Amino acid sequence: MAGSNLLNKVWGFFGIEPDEEEEDLENEDYVQEEEEEEEEEERKLFGRKNKVVNMPQANQIKMVISQPTTFEQSEEICQYLKERKSCIVNLEYVNKDVARRVVDFISGGVYALNGHIQKISNSIFLIAPANYDIANEMGREEVKNKLSVSWLK
Repeated sequence: MAGSNLLNKVWGFFGIEPDEEEEDLENEDYVQEEEEEEEEEERKLFGRKNKVVNMPQANQIKMVISQPTTFEQSEEICQYLKERKSCIVNLEYVNKDVARRVVDFISGGVYALNGHIQKISNSIFLIAPANYDIANEMGREEVKNKLSVSWLK
């Protein structure tokens, strides 16, 4: 009893009444019990006994290498671009007129989809969707000087 009177005086000194402290302790116990009950309900619903959750992994990036032989295949290349896949287009074995039409069609698709097109060599192009960034170490003038494509002029 003497100890509880001393505690009551100390609590009174700090402005806390002893009854309030006991209520706070009871409230904390009640809150802890509610949290434990909620966790048990979650375990029953989701079948989890621990709180470890698998992290989703990033999708693998795919690049398509295309060697069209007709103009009709340029639509397929633009479809890859719509699917957010990058594509290397090799036009080495295509007639110059057909190659020019393919490049024009693909360029329109690249523009419409905010993609990127980069010339790799005389007849090889890299087409990338908007979520790709193409870094070129050579300057534009160097590319124009080193690569001359007669059918693109």
